Amino acid sequence: MAGHSKWANIQHRKGRQDKLRSKLFSKLAKEITVAAKMGDPDPENNPRLRLAVKEAKSKSVPKDVIDRAIKKSQGGDAENYEEIRYEGYGPNGIALVVEAMTDNRNRTASNVRSYFTKAGGDLGQTGSVSFMFDRVGEIMYPLSVGDADTVMMAAIEAGADDVSTDDEGHWIYCADTALNEVSTALESALGESEMAKLIWKPQAPTEITDLETAQKLMKLIDMLEDDDDVQNVTGNFDLSGELAEQM
Repeated sequence: MAGHSKWANIQHRKGRQDKLRSKLFSKLAKEITVAAKMGDPDPENNPRLRLAVKEAKSKSVPKDVIDRAIKKSQGGDAENYEEIRYEGYGPNGIALVVEAMTDNRNRTASNVRSYFTKAGGDLGQTGSVSFMFDRVGEIMYPLSVGDADTVMMAAIEAGADDVSTDDEGHWIYCADTALNEVSTALESALGESEMAKLIWKPQAPTEITDLETAQKLMKLIDMLEDDDDVQNVTGNFDLSGELAEQM
């Protein structure tokens, strides 16, 4: 079965995680507010909110921050955010999908375009690179829940499509529309997961072998992630552990 992308490792580089911590909390709170505003403020009755709260908890967002974000959605002063996806090519033709939530489309589009230009990349039209990715649900369990065969059987019975086990944990993939259903079924068999969210999964990641390309790509990703309007950045690349250590 398909191997788990090491994208998460790149996102959590040493030092980078601390710098992004407060910004990450803000972005997760924004997703919670939007999810609660679009549906029921009770996570049990709102699948998107339930997943947003789970993601926030997995990143150690304090309970009071989560509660405030939900409460904010019910107030008349809650901002109206628009969800937008940008697609383009970074250094060496690496495909990038950028998901944003904004109250000013022109500002966000201008910023994202400038980041790509500064990094020698090219911002394309919607659909220009997303065909290289699959939109799927990703559920992660720690190795302690059981061996690969146990998790595989539980995942199949829950309706998942793909499972991969590595030294970080068990990674279970399912159709994007089935994430809440599969996640709930897995909880009955394996307990609560550490993470359950929708992702853009690269179909055929490009291996980066030279340091210069890796550094240019990381600079672009850092600029994008530093933007308050950008929620997620995903690329179709693999970076070796040796190369990551040099950065």
